[in-house]
Amino acid sequence: MPLDQVDVDKIGAPEKEMSFLDHLEELRWHLVRSISAVVVFAIIVFASGSKFFEYVIFAPMKPEFPTYRLLCSISEFVCMQPPELELISVIFGGEFIVHLKVSLQVGLIMAFPYFFWEIWKFVKPALYEKEQKVTKGVVLVSSGLFLTGVLFGYYVIAPFAITFLGSYDVGATNSPSLTSYVSYLTMFTIPTGIVFQMPLVIFFLSKLGIVTPELLRTYRKHAFVLLLILSAIITPPDAITQLLICFPLYGLYEISIRVSARVQKNQMKKELQKVDA
Repeated sequence: MPLDQVDVDKIGAPEKEMSFLDHLEELRWHLVRSISAVVVFAIIVFASGSKFFEYVIFAPMKPEFPTYRLLCSISEFVCMQPPELELISVIFGGEFIVHLKVSLQVGLIMAFPYFFWEIWKFVKPALYEKEQKVTKGVVLVSSGLFLTGVLFGYYVIAPFAITFLGSYDVGATNSPSLTSYVSYLTMFTIPTGIVFQMPLVIFFLSKLGIVTPELLRTYRKHAFVLLLILSAIITPPDAITQLLICFPLYGLYEISIRVSARVQKNQMKKELQKVDA
């Protein structure tokens, strides 16, 4: 639908016609408010200083981290402890740059629900009334999936990856830089939050008729291989960490099949109701 076209099919009061520049101006303000929210949270994180690093960023390196305690309480066989790592800053001003980078990234994670809501407010008026009903609650679902993925990466992927990579020994002294540690921790969390959007993406593709449950079931094996490749891209090059993210993603794929089947069932029910009417 063209941006300057008034939707005459929508029920209710007629909408004011907006030019292309008007839409750009509206989008600009949505982006300004979204970015402002990210900056506000980033400032809060930055102002917390070293405490945020101690209790959040460096927490997966400590034996008292919940994941290690839980595994050790289950069995000695699965019990693991993180290696003693001394992070170093190898460039002048490195700690300040990392602090700023972490603040912005955490600000983005914390502001994601509001960020997505602002973008959705811009997109929503372009949808028909029926489409708006179908997408009701999309902000809540998307935010929940994203935060679940981030927490999964932080509490599951990060501890296993840190233990494996930090304990790997070929005779060299293992003194990772602060920058590399933060980069890996970011890689474990934010990309995982994004790929956890899979069921939502499948829902919309099913609504559009692009994807069907039969298609998803047919290409199960292919999907597993693709998810394994995706896991290798967003995680370090070790099999344990790749599998840790691949299996949950495959679980989301199976959930997506159920979502697609539910969409198809509802659409068929509506078509039968139209025929009966």
